[in-house]
Amino acid sequence: MIILKSKNEIEKMAVACRIVAEVLQVLVHAIRPGLTTLDLDDLAERNIRMRGAVPAFKGYRGFPSTLCVALNEQVVHGIPSKRRLRAGDIIGLDLGAKWEGYYGDAAVTIPIGQIPAQTESLLTTAREALSLGIKEVRPGMHLSNVSHAIQRYAESRGYSVVRAFVGHGIGTALHEEPQVPNFGPPGRGPRLKAGMVLAIEPMVNRGDADVEILDDGWTVVTADGHLSAHFEHTVAITDEGHQILTAL
Repeated sequence: MIILKSKNEIEKMAVACRIVAEVLQVLVHAIRPGLTTLDLDDLAERNIRMRGAVPAFKGYRGFPSTLCVALNEQVVHGIPSKRRLRAGDIIGLDLGAKWEGYYGDAAVTIPIGQIPAQTESLLTTAREALSLGIKEVRPGMHLSNVSHAIQRYAESRGYSVVRAFVGHGIGTALHEEPQVPNFGPPGRGPRLKAGMVLAIEPMVNRGDADVEILDDGWTVVTADGHLSAHFEHTVAITDEGHQILTAL
């Protein structure tokens, strides 16, 4: 069942989402070669709690950390560790926060130092695919139009979109209906209505779309070892169109 949120509920979600966006900005500014992903996790948790919220991911289905990290060929759900960042890496930062019972969720992928032009193209494509998907969000539009816009753009640029993991509804639960795939034909699925809130999150691979899960039971990697980029926003459907709740 898709749960529609009231104006008051969306305002509470906007607070959680602003906290996520602010803390992601803190992490992006802190990143440098030599830092460990565990350092980033500690920084994320401290900054969420100092803003009066709690980490959304820590303890969720047994996940041990505040932050999901994804380095290079990792796609999503990587567990922070003592692994040190290196110049030329790319890192995905996926973060969630809960404030007064409501969730916010967002992700970015950024370079660490200088990266090759082809890697920058991957990041740009994933970021723009998210933007194009969000442009389809308005009342009356089929949900699959969002999915199709993401897939069409990513594939037109020579990349693939992950199919094994998708976006989702969000509200008083971190994951709600509906699922939001990043692929598929337009004109299908439920019609969007004011009060729906979606976490839209394309995962774009340089190589094939296939992924694998490592032995830790969480970390998702590309099956062919090529790079992957992940971007996410929490988006509310309004009477006029949409509002990106995780945008600063």
